[in-house]
Amino acid sequence: MQVTPLIWFITIAVTILFFVYEFFAHVRKPHEPTIGESARWSAFYIGLALLFGVGIGVTSGWTFGGEYFAGYLTEKALSIDNLFVFLIVMAGFAVPKKYQQKVLMIGIIIALILRGGFIAIGAALIENFSWIFYIFGALLLVLAYKQAFGNHESNPANGKFMTLVRRVLPVTDEYHQDKLTVVKGGKRFVTPMLLTIVAIGFVDLIFAVDSIPAIYGLTNEAYIVFTANAFALMGLRQLFFLIGGLLERLVYLAQGLAVILGFIGVKLVFHALHVNELPFVNGGEPLLWVPEIPIWFSLLFIAATIAVATIASLLKTRGDDTPKDDRSQVDGQDVLTAKDANASTVNESENTTTGSTK
Repeated sequence: MQVTPLIWFITIAVTILFFVYEFFAHVRKPHEPTIGESARWSAFYIGLALLFGVGIGVTSGWTFGGEYFAGYLTEKALSIDNLFVFLIVMAGFAVPKKYQQKVLMIGIIIALILRGGFIAIGAALIENFSWIFYIFGALLLVLAYKQAFGNHESNPANGKFMTLVRRVLPVTDEYHQDKLTVVKGGKRFVTPMLLTIVAIGFVDLIFAVDSIPAIYGLTNEAYIVFTANAFALMGLRQLFFLIGGLLERLVYLAQGLAVILGFIGVKLVFHALHVNELPFVNGGEPLLWVPEIPIWFSLLFIAATIAVATIASLLKTRGDDTPKDDRSQVDGQDVLTAKDANASTVNESENTTTGSTK
């Protein structure tokens, strides 16, 4: 694709303007979004993303258009998985519903900044080292295994990283509106709101590790990688409130994502062999007999996998309206106080640390 610096500047500027508008129009004043508001804005951002993909297809060719749509679908699916972890984090810290928008907004901005950095690094590596596809492919295969067989019930709020943060920073037991710090007795404390944002930022960093190699397995165009990620993150806040209750019913989402990551990992390894330059593999010559998976097949495979995982999940959980854990029902009533939740997470973290030491 021929992407000039001016196009990059306009794209980044428009992306920033969207998030600025989001903050002042919806997030600045704490409130719980209605289903109608969430549905309208989710539809708007999804429609905008699809329209942008059509624009790429018309102006740059449908090969690039197909790469964008495959990348957008993959990043959107990974972002929904990200939402599920956000749900667990905010339940663990008992974030009041009217402040959840602010936490989500900051978390999404952190995610976009981190992914932007990874995109730039990935583009530089691909440009100069073709063997990086071997590493990306192997990484995705490992992540696919962890996605399929890992423990998705663990709460990042109770992990070792957050235990370390609590030991370093003085933390209040209660929320002080949406403030991040507060002065008590002449000493400054951080609030559970700041801890929540730190936890979500840490989660964003982990998700960027599988997100960027995954989309680079579908396209080498940094512009497509960035815009697919940006559109996948736009509207994610509204989608959280729209499908918050549905998230727990997507019981096969992890397995579906594992299949997608595994597929892209294999695709990357095939591509690495096809453009091989490593001297100890086939004498440094490309293995031209290795097939290159076309983008149209990737797009169909990813879309079909997401559809099957979603339908199978909804059929599996049909009629199951009993919550597994009151703390995970962020879209329900706030049954835990911030003090209780914070004390609980601290105690659980200490128990976990003690157990691992033993």
